[in-house]
Amino acid sequence: MKLDSSVVAVVTGGASGLGEATVRALAAHGVKVAIFDLNAAKGEAVAAEVGGIFCECNVTSEEGVDAAFAKARAAHGQERILVNCAGTGNAAKTAGRDRNTGEIKHFPLEAFNLIIQINLVGTFRCIAKSAAGMLTLAPDADGERGAIVNTASVAAEDGQMGQAAYSASKGGVVGMTLPIARDLMSEGIRVNTILPGIFDTPLMMGAPIPVREALAASVPFPKRLGKADEYANLALTMITNGYFNGEDVRLDGAIRMAPR
Repeated sequence: MKLDSSVVAVVTGGASGLGEATVRALAAHGVKVAIFDLNAAKGEAVAAEVGGIFCECNVTSEEGVDAAFAKARAAHGQERILVNCAGTGNAAKTAGRDRNTGEIKHFPLEAFNLIIQINLVGTFRCIAKSAAGMLTLAPDADGERGAIVNTASVAAEDGQMGQAAYSASKGGVVGMTLPIARDLMSEGIRVNTILPGIFDTPLMMGAPIPVREALAASVPFPKRLGKADEYANLALTMITNGYFNGEDVRLDGAIRMAPR
């Protein structure tokens, strides 16, 4: 797929971090970008800088996602690109003892379900609705109607202690990539997923410097945290390379996460 001003994209979680870097990379090629995010202040600011549009969106809400797509399409037209970066995490052992009281507790099921709803169901919700819209487009010269890029995590394959919900949600994203690519193959829509390692995102920037340095040192090579624009570059490769389909690709400096 060629990137230019005739192409429209939607990026969920596009107000910061990996999503923001992808928004800026797409806009640099002239693509008209809609940012789906909960952070209105940051989303509006990024949209203004790149000439895009901000659509407040909670990916767990059917009505909210429908409204965001409607607003984006009214402004820019039907998207040919969807990049799913919206997501979050939490940490709790499946079961264990309280260090102070010795009380036995388990992972709160409502907290587990929340992560599944955001990271997995929210991703699928956006894929399904975007793909349905892409079906209304005429294929381009290469027979393509669209390209979708999802964000999983290396935790999908080597999750750490306390990451049962997060790993399950990201493992689900990996697991559904090939079936969705097969579902959409006859319609000319490609689907791929990136599994980032430890990236220097706004969330990570809040960690103490010694923690950041230790995490960087744990990466085999290069011994640093990933840069958001490195994620964006891979996302653009997946979008522009027409033979890239049904793949799940780690982007992690060869790290394999330890149990804790």
